[in-house]
Amino acid sequence: MSKVLKLLKRINLKTIVFNLKYFPFKTAVKLPVFISNNVYLYKTQGKVTLNGPIKTAMVQIGYGRIGISDFKRSRAIWEVYGEVVFNGRAFIMHGCKINVGPEGQLIIGEDFNMSTECALVAAKKIEIGNQSGISWESLVMDTDFHHIFDENGEVFNHPKEVIIGDKVWVGCRCTILKGSVIPSGSIVAANSLVTKRLVGENNIFGGNPMRVLKSNISWKL
Repeated sequence: MSKVLKLLKRINLKTIVFNLKYFPFKTAVKLPVFISNNVYLYKTQGKVTLNGPIKTAMVQIGYGRIGISDFKRSRAIWEVYGEVVFNGRAFIMHGCKINVGPEGQLIIGEDFNMSTECALVAAKKIEIGNQSGISWESLVMDTDFHHIFDENGEVFNHPKEVIIGDKVWVGCRCTILKGSVIPSGSIVAANSLVTKRLVGENNIFGGNPMRVLKSNISWKL
């Protein structure tokens, strides 16, 4: 009962508007997505797809508190023109930014957690597997945002999809750029830069240059 009352207290106008905007009425009235008052709904275009059983508050955006960030003043931003797919429960904390371009697709797996002040930027495709998590102040993006031309005037820095496997933990202040592939069961050490396909499941990756720091690992929240 206390859990139900706690959820009811979180229902606000942004949550109602978001659900009615993106879902058929029979789905929207279940309020599958909760939006905190600290979320700036800058662009609510494109589409949001929910896969699996529809449950109230299965996706929560802008909630949760950790000591390193200001919950009252930091706000999340939703700027979506393309498609966002949630394959189950997702908990995205305050201060996070989600940007999906007109041709972009963001796919988030079951039981996803993202800590504060992170950013996901998808111009082409970012896909995150099941039971994965991203720690605070990390950035994942599949684009450079601007064009770079070669000597023939041809663009050579096109967006490239980013794939994060199942049960991957991305440490705090990591940057994951276009073309990155992170195998399932991996940990990416704090403050790492990923720019390529990493090889081998159940490894800790880190260092500069990026390398395997330890193999045959497992982890849990």
